[in-house]
Amino acid sequence: MSTIEQKGMYKVFPRSGKNVSFTHYCPGCGHGIINKLIAEACAELGLQDRTIYVDPVGCGVFTYYYWDAAHISAAHGRASAAATGASRARPDAVTIAYQGDGDLGAIGFNNAFQAASRGEKFACIFVNNSLYGMTGGQMAPTTLDGEKTTTTPFGRDPALTGYPLHVCEVFNQLRAPVYIARVSVADTRRIMQAKQAIRKVFEIQRDGKGYAILEILSPCPTNFKMTPDKAAKFCAEEMEKEFPLGVFRDNSASAERPVVRPIPQCATCAELFAEKTVIPAAVDDPDFAEKRFKFAGYGGQGVLSLGLTVAEAARLEGRHTLWFPSYGPEQRGGSANCSVVVSGTAIGSPTVEHPDVLVCMNQPAYERFVGDVPKGGIIIVDETVPINVQPPEGVKLVRWPAIRMAEEFGVPKAANTMMLAALKKFDCTGLKGENLESALVASFKKKPELGEKNRELLRKAEGRENVS
Repeated sequence: MSTIEQKGMYKVFPRSGKNVSFTHYCPGCGHGIINKLIAEACAELGLQDRTIYVDPVGCGVFTYYYWDAAHISAAHGRASAAATGASRARPDAVTIAYQGDGDLGAIGFNNAFQAASRGEKFACIFVNNSLYGMTGGQMAPTTLDGEKTTTTPFGRDPALTGYPLHVCEVFNQLRAPVYIARVSVADTRRIMQAKQAIRKVFEIQRDGKGYAILEILSPCPTNFKMTPDKAAKFCAEEMEKEFPLGVFRDNSASAERPVVRPIPQCATCAELFAEKTVIPAAVDDPDFAEKRFKFAGYGGQGVLSLGLTVAEAARLEGRHTLWFPSYGPEQRGGSANCSVVVSGTAIGSPTVEHPDVLVCMNQPAYERFVGDVPKGGIIIVDETVPINVQPPEGVKLVRWPAIRMAEEFGVPKAANTMMLAALKKFDCTGLKGENLESALVASFKKKPELGEKNRELLRKAEGRENVS
């Protein structure tokens, strides 16, 4: 192995607990050739330290054993989604998603298609061997008309299973991709053409020019049930009839990455708050421990706006915060909940699986989430909810008359404000009371009289003593 190749690939592959110098691919498989061409291009262009490979599910799943660079292993069909995240988080990186025809053409097609439509800054190297290679040779979206597989033993019948999917041709309808091409590794001449095309996609990513997809036709002797030479011949003669080689688009010479338009202030900032209100930028404070909230009930009870109010109060204090809603398909009355994360440092995910504070407005919400609260947490539940399920050990339960108080105060729709009063009363948020009030008032900017009315109700409810 040459010095250049050693820079692109590891010298040995510690697969299955052993240091071996051979790949796991079957004899005659095109993946091994493609892996070597990718490693060579990466090393020759000096991009090894900038490259992030997104590994697929399928025959190429072990590429992290072979390519000496950064790797992300994606779920089945989600390589393009993972590559989108990687390229956005690291726009300076050269991001390469490596996918097979089952991985991209079937379960992952929409992920790949939408990434191409957006013009994400990564390259997809798409290996087409016309079937599912790793799991036994089933029919794939790219299986040829009449081709025999384990699930089409008499040959693919378009009347039953449709026609082969032409990925490059479909992607060529999109405006955003910079480079779309199809090559093959069926013989030496084709391999050299494939190497140039692979180099091209690396150059496009190196220069930050946008999305590129390279489809590579590859023989699969094991599942073709052919010798390697006959499998290569099938790839060159039969597969190329269906999938002609060529460059469908190459705008790399003139392509320029579109400039992202500035994002206007969102409603929860400029519109929600009074014009003279200054919302500070989030400031890192490692001493402020992350706090996770879940607000749950049904649509119309205001649980989403309650969570948003807490999130905005955190913003007023300069905390990092995220608000993440979830609701059923019903227009009104269906299940609804939202997650809120407040932290002194950057937040990795908006999802909350184990809330420190759980606020429930109805029985289904309580029974769904009560078991998720960790020891030391608190649950505030409306007093109308029967406690048929006890909270976990070490979790405080507060039954609060939110709905009853709202009705007594003559504002039945203010039950969520009553719940905010409980959060403030029991100091569940770690946030200043004046910021909770300011966020509540600001949420009624279009109806300022309601904002002050809800502030009054909040303070009145906070003074109540009859809780259990």
